[in-house]
Amino acid sequence: MPKNNDKLPIPQSLDEAEKYMKEHVGLEASFDLGVRKLKILKKNVHFYYVNGLCDTSFIVHIVEELVDINDNEKLSSHLQEIVENRITHQSVDKIKTMDELVDQVLSGLIVILVEGEQIGLVVDVRSYPGRQPQEPDTEKVVRGSRDGFVENIIVNTALTRRRIRDENLRFEMMKVGERSKSDVAIGYIKDIANPDLIKVIKKELQSIKIDGITMADKTIEEFLVKQGYNPYPLVRYTERADVAATHLLEGHVLIYVDTSPSVIITPTTYFHHLQHAEEYRQSPGVGTMVRWIRFLGVLASLLLLPLWYLFVQNPDLLPDKIAFIGPNEDSNIPIFLQIMLADGGIEFLRMAAIHTPTPLSTAMGLIAAVLIGQIAIDVGLFVPEVILYVAVAAIGTYATPSYELSIANKIGRVFLLISTAIFHVPGFVAGTTAWLLLLASIKSLNTPYLWPFIPFHPVAFIQILIRRAVPGSKIRPSIVHARNRYKQPSKS
Repeated sequence: MPKNNDKLPIPQSLDEAEKYMKEHVGLEASFDLGVRKLKILKKNVHFYYVNGLCDTSFIVHIVEELVDINDNEKLSSHLQEIVENRITHQSVDKIKTMDELVDQVLSGLIVILVEGEQIGLVVDVRSYPGRQPQEPDTEKVVRGSRDGFVENIIVNTALTRRRIRDENLRFEMMKVGERSKSDVAIGYIKDIANPDLIKVIKKELQSIKIDGITMADKTIEEFLVKQGYNPYPLVRYTERADVAATHLLEGHVLIYVDTSPSVIITPTTYFHHLQHAEEYRQSPGVGTMVRWIRFLGVLASLLLLPLWYLFVQNPDLLPDKIAFIGPNEDSNIPIFLQIMLADGGIEFLRMAAIHTPTPLSTAMGLIAAVLIGQIAIDVGLFVPEVILYVAVAAIGTYATPSYELSIANKIGRVFLLISTAIFHVPGFVAGTTAWLLLLASIKSLNTPYLWPFIPFHPVAFIQILIRRAVPGSKIRPSIVHARNRYKQPSKS
């Protein structure tokens, strides 16, 4: 047999095909890999399948149809065509190589081989184990749909197509991972999305050389944007089908990865991570108010603690009317150390809540808030104001819509605290400036991270500050370089 198995044709002898499956794929050694052998019109026919990934009822029905050929057909040299015509399924493809056969079987499809033929028939009877669409825990809304993405890429693309019934909507499938061969789909609207962006994403995905992407979309992100140790997210994730559809209509390109309930949105800026579906499920006025409150929460999570500590170090900076800010009693433990301990304690609680079963997490929160917090103040470990400002900063962190951005802002907050503690006012000013310069220098797929603030685009920046009504928002964001700029073109 040829050394290059990628080009090895399907042999005419089914015994050779079975031998190949035993030696290279583990047929008989792996309990979940199986073959069903039939005798149809005095010729051998083999079914190859993986137990846990196929819908058994479909297979049984197809087998029944093929067995009936013996009773209703005469001997013929065109058994392959007869079998193909008798398969009662909407998705039937042909393959010619053993490598394709292995990929399709391990992906959950069945392959039918007919003795004397070098073509295999692939039938899509996949039934992946998984859950039903439900509202994502991290993107809940008061009003709106409750059907979020799941771990099945077929379901996810179907949820998107249900919302966009456009003939130009494309889902281009490819396999990534030399061993895992995971399904990855690129979603875009052909006459809207920037073709150069699509080309770049395809090239990057095709160039991925790795055994497998078991961490799914996160692994794809690291190969795609080459983030390194930059903590700020360069792509946006969403588990909501309505959010994904909205970005498709704006001209973004989406990446769907099988086994992941999150979809990657590209390109994105810092301000994309500050948006939430709730703003668009309320009236424009209410949505604008919610957006501003969220902005205040994000600023509090980043700047409140460093700014308060700066005033603690330099009380003379405070106007007389707010001179009460700062601890009213001396403490044996430096304020900076108190802040770091309390902030670290909040992080411990967050991690513990993730790993604690839901019925116990509420009790754990009560213990932390009532016992640990109050007793720590009573024994003099913390002053009350430290607990107050750390708690407000933590609430601002949780108010940030993007989990990845909230963690990155927390790292930025620690950096500002350290620079303020060492250099006081110059440290706070220099640290804030360095933070802004870092964000301004970031580009995600050639997209400026702080757009439309830097470079400044007044119309787009106003839309960031104010949630405009849908009828008045007719132009797609210029940052995506859409082929069709107008969302609602006038009819001629």
